[in-house]
Amino acid sequence: MTIVLGAGLAGLSSSYHLKHDCEIIEKQDHCGGHIYSHKINGFTWDEGPHSSFTKHEYVKNLFNESVNGEFWELAVFPTNYYKGHWIPHPAQSSLYAVPEPIRTACLNSFLDSRQANTGDIKPKNYREWLNLAFGETFTNEFPSAYTLKYWTTPPENLTADWVGERVFYPEIEDVKAGYLKPSEKSRHYITSVRYPKKGGYFSYANLLKKDAKIKLSTEATFIDLKNKVVKLSDGTEKKYTRLINTLPVPEFIKRTDAPAEIQAAAEELSCSQLLCVNVVANHPARTKSHWLYVYDKDKYSTRISFTEMVSPNNAEPGKCGLQVEVYFSKYRKQTEGIGQIVNSVCNELVEMGLVDSLDAIGEINTKRINYANIIFDHKRTNALDKIWKYLEQFGLVREDDDLTAMTNWNDKLNKPVKLGNLIMAGRFGQWKYYWSDDCVMRGLFISKNI
Repeated sequence: MTIVLGAGLAGLSSSYHLKHDCEIIEKQDHCGGHIYSHKINGFTWDEGPHSSFTKHEYVKNLFNESVNGEFWELAVFPTNYYKGHWIPHPAQSSLYAVPEPIRTACLNSFLDSRQANTGDIKPKNYREWLNLAFGETFTNEFPSAYTLKYWTTPPENLTADWVGERVFYPEIEDVKAGYLKPSEKSRHYITSVRYPKKGGYFSYANLLKKDAKIKLSTEATFIDLKNKVVKLSDGTEKKYTRLINTLPVPEFIKRTDAPAEIQAAAEELSCSQLLCVNVVANHPARTKSHWLYVYDKDKYSTRISFTEMVSPNNAEPGKCGLQVEVYFSKYRKQTEGIGQIVNSVCNELVEMGLVDSLDAIGEINTKRINYANIIFDHKRTNALDKIWKYLEQFGLVREDDDLTAMTNWNDKLNKPVKLGNLIMAGRFGQWKYYWSDDCVMRGLFISKNI
């Protein structure tokens, strides 16, 4: 019998692609994991901003079928807030909107960095990558400041292997042109997105979850890897022949009798926690941007998205739903209570002009997410390698990319590997920089390689 731990997107995809010949164990009273959409008083709130911009036709078609073709396709225009100024995204190619003297200093620093970059410099960390890409001045004012807020740690504490195409690396002429005037086209790596017309992002899982055998409100309390038994919170046990794990790696290891050195390796893995502050304003959105980034170090607000911008059915008419992301981790601990943070966030929204006044706020709710973003610090690779080596004795088969931050699915699907009876899947189960399409593709890959 195949047991799947966790009914998030990776777990649902694994089940779907195995034709549901398995049973999923899920701690929550619903499936979906982080793509679950919460309905509260006429508003739909995703767990952090969600939209599909996948390049995989397979995922596009699957999501399309899940909502019977009922989705919005939207051109998106993110923006940035920096010390009272609005700067189109990405800021590195929109320097015209940056106030002087920072504007010119950013350009000169950028040109100096490109002149010094001979192309054979391999950055040792994310800060070095940023300096090579943008110059020190822009790095300090923008991505370094944002890294401290979003990734919760300085950029020098991060590796650079997770970046890929997910940070825009501008051409010299684009930066020069953007110094003088606005670009005629969006230069963000996301130019258009798809989002279900109804039901929130979770509707994209409709096809995956249909006919799935899910045991809800039940937690795996102990995983006996040697005897292939999962003990559950309801007192029952499940014997398995194959185990597909989507639980966060540290949580998985805690539930085993792995030796102290492996438990210690799991504790070295770092992940951020997310506090979503969902604010209902009793007026329409005061911006046309779907989401925005906040660089000010003195503000909790890190990224802000608008639930009705991706679908008008996500909000009540004439009102605006603002979701503010606030991040913490072992590197940036939460020192204030949620009430204090919420008060600060509301004042920030008023200061930025996104909410007319505190009196215009009709409702506030919060959602705490204990596992948000994998932090790609310098301990990650060695810690993972120790864990994977240990799990090999229990049926884990090592994969070429099991230590890398991302997966090239076009290559991977053309390199079959015989997976064993212990398989890790998903952002947290593999400890990777995965998005929703990656989680779907992982389920597909598993089905083709067992």
